[in-house]
Amino acid sequence: MKQTIVTLDFEGVLVPEIWIAVAEKIGIPELRRTTRDEPDFNKLMRGRLAILNQHKLKLPDIQKVIAELRPLDGAKEFLDELRSIVQVIILSDTFEQFAWPLLRQLGWPTLLCHRLVVEGDCVVNYRLRIAEQKREAVIVFRQMNYSVIAAGDSFNDIAMLFAANSGILFRAPGAVKQEFPQFKAMETYADLMKLIKREIT
Repeated sequence: MKQTIVTLDFEGVLVPEIWIAVAEKIGIPELRRTTRDEPDFNKLMRGRLAILNQHKLKLPDIQKVIAELRPLDGAKEFLDELRSIVQVIILSDTFEQFAWPLLRQLGWPTLLCHRLVVEGDCVVNYRLRIAEQKREAVIVFRQMNYSVIAAGDSFNDIAMLFAANSGILFRAPGAVKQEFPQFKAMETYADLMKLIKREIT
């Protein structure tokens, strides 16, 4: 077996899209936009911050919605099996203040993500760990002589998939699959597991 690391996106792959859940629960349709719709993450986040400010929505309001979310059906079982055969790291453009309740339900897998800047419960800014952190993490893993298998669903995962030895789209929307047909596209955890197992043997 090759010495391999699997990198997975978080939202849309293992857990629901957090911003969509917030938009639906609180009733702010403008918050439904995600990296599936807007490839420019900074532009997307600036828009989100403006919406939060406009509606006077604070971090505890968002965290209350997140506390009610559950991982996608089959996600924990998939992740447990995968972690039993290979090292897994989740690379996400989510934020630490959002992710903890969902990580707990998944058995505390390793997550590398960003951090919100909060003042008096108000989200005033965000701090990227580094620019293009998904791609940069994969590059570093490969420099450490790991073979990297990456799976994601959105435009902001594409650089990670290109940087990996093997990139896989998982439950990606049609627009992403159409624009990047060079990546294999899987729709179920069972098929994704089979493909990863083939890649690491």
